[in-house]
Amino acid sequence: MFLSFNNKPLLLILISIAMLMKHSNCIPTYNYHACRDPILQNASNSDIFQSDLTSLLGNLSLAASSKSFYNASISPRLYGLFLCRGDVSAETCKNCTITASQEIKSKCAWNSSGVIWYDECMVRYSKENFFGVAQTSPLVFVWNTNYENRTSPTETRLNAQALMYPLIQNASSSKRLFESRESTVYDDGSRRYGLAQCTRDIDLSSCESCLTLLMNKSDLCCKRKVGWRLLAPSCYIRYEKDIFYEDNLAPLVVSPNTPKPKLPCKDNRKRVKKLLILYMLIPITSCGLFYLIWSSNQLRKRQQQGEGFTDVIQVNNFRSSSRSYFKDQGMDATHEDNKEVQYFSLSTIKVATNSFSDDNKLGEGGFGPVFKGKLSNGKDIAVKRLSFKSRQGVEEFKNEVTLIAKLQHKNLVRLLGCCIDRNEKLLVYEYMANTGLDAFLFDQNKREKLDWPKREKIINGIARGLSYLHEDSRLKIIHRDLKASNVLLDEDMNPKISDFGTARIFCSDQIEATTEKVVGTYGYMAPEYALEGSFSVKSDVYSFGVLILEILSGRKNISFYRPGCGRDQTLTLISYAWRLWNDGKELEFLDHILVNACPIDVALRWIHIGLLCVQERPKDRPTMSSVILMLASSTSLPQPLAPPFSLSNYYDNISDQSSTTEEEDDDMEFQLSSIKSNDT
Repeated sequence: MFLSFNNKPLLLILISIAMLMKHSNCIPTYNYHACRDPILQNASNSDIFQSDLTSLLGNLSLAASSKSFYNASISPRLYGLFLCRGDVSAETCKNCTITASQEIKSKCAWNSSGVIWYDECMVRYSKENFFGVAQTSPLVFVWNTNYENRTSPTETRLNAQALMYPLIQNASSSKRLFESRESTVYDDGSRRYGLAQCTRDIDLSSCESCLTLLMNKSDLCCKRKVGWRLLAPSCYIRYEKDIFYEDNLAPLVVSPNTPKPKLPCKDNRKRVKKLLILYMLIPITSCGLFYLIWSSNQLRKRQQQGEGFTDVIQVNNFRSSSRSYFKDQGMDATHEDNKEVQYFSLSTIKVATNSFSDDNKLGEGGFGPVFKGKLSNGKDIAVKRLSFKSRQGVEEFKNEVTLIAKLQHKNLVRLLGCCIDRNEKLLVYEYMANTGLDAFLFDQNKREKLDWPKREKIINGIARGLSYLHEDSRLKIIHRDLKASNVLLDEDMNPKISDFGTARIFCSDQIEATTEKVVGTYGYMAPEYALEGSFSVKSDVYSFGVLILEILSGRKNISFYRPGCGRDQTLTLISYAWRLWNDGKELEFLDHILVNACPIDVALRWIHIGLLCVQERPKDRPTMSSVILMLASSTSLPQPLAPPFSLSNYYDNISDQSSTTEEEDDDMEFQLSSIKSNDT
């Protein structure tokens, strides 16, 4: 039997149901809350505090009708503010602020300070005046467990840094102190989305410091996590695989005359009419009412406990209380993590290098120029600026960053940090006062500074650094571009191997690999790599052999010219050394600077070792650990086999066809179409 619409009790029930459904669809997404400094509940001023808190939160809720940020005080006893996410609508902001104000009063009623975070807004109060002071404590990590795997080996730290640090700069320099952005992180078009925001009571500089600190702390919680956010009282950041923000930004202030925005949870009259008809029958009405009350309770529980798709940890002291947690999660928050590279902002590097002034330019390689810089703390740095025309792309850049960050050896150059900002890709190294070995070795005047003790130290240092890469580090690294310009010298002329843009990691049991894309410097490349795309640790040994011969002779391998006629004109340095060796005239091979200033027997022995390293077949070449023993001892050496004479004509052909100049370090890249294997 149908009931009349004049039945007022039924109409009230139905209206309540409709309102309940409307409200349940608008509940903001709770993240976390933190209450601090308990007050005595029986204190005489507790009633005053409760009254002040109610008044303050009421003022915040009222202001949310027309503002996205507002701070107020019940001076001088209580201070508070709310901040809505910069992209949400005015109605969403108001709903979230009202809900947050109610919940923080319920959860933190007997605490003198509290903060509560939702996806859409945050509300904060305190008895202390915190206006204008950037605060990052308490700090809360929240990461997304919505994905099947919480972490991904391909989710590199650099992906997040490349998106978030430029975003942080933009947010901290904007009027809204808010920025959202997306970027492509993989070749398949996969995208990542980021957001950064500060409360607008702090200044631009404080905002940048606050956001940067959060980004630095993200390394402790969120490495290789697909989605995460860090929440602090004065700022927060978020990084996700899926888009989570609106495209249109909410206005800073909505005036009373502004037309009401379209609401995400508007009152749908047709839906209400259908509900009125649907619930005319009392049994259905009862069931519906029961269900909605139950559903509302479930939503309320979610609001109180946090969404099921996030894990939350509150961290107040990173150096103590959090350490055991990180170890339990397989993450070590010890000093070891601090060895990883730092992200530098583009503005910081421009200031350090005087906007890449020519006066600061140290040199130029195939991948771009290198500049000297000085940080605000007085530390000297060297900045490699990837050329816009360089063949080194983002993948090579990331490869260099991630590789060097994991390598620690006194004969490897130390990478301090990096920067990816729009078209700029920059690497920040420790400054090496004497730049590259090539600057001394192939300069007629500077070469005189390389006496025998210095050359001896340089050869031994390069050998130890290369041996570490091949055998002693936790990763087996094939450098693939070892040459004089990639050996840097510090103020004491200690050598350090640099430039890992083309390096490759091998598995512990892997011996060799092949590639269709051969990238390196002719004159230093082993024949099997140059002609067939096959590389191994023995490819680096070949390059090291070329370096020994160059250091001992003071001549460059490629384009070596010998006066005479016929094929003598096209001799490489290797071929020249081999002929003199066979003719018993190897003393003629030594740099004239060394002839009367070095132990001749040691120098000739090292020429012998160099020839062993440049033998044509990889299996005939020694390992770097064996080379170190040979350099340090006087034991007999095996006779070297002939080096690859055929490469002389090969290099000449490449040189004739290439437009690359010697000033570009003879870098080359060419395709081997006959090779079908994949690069590793």
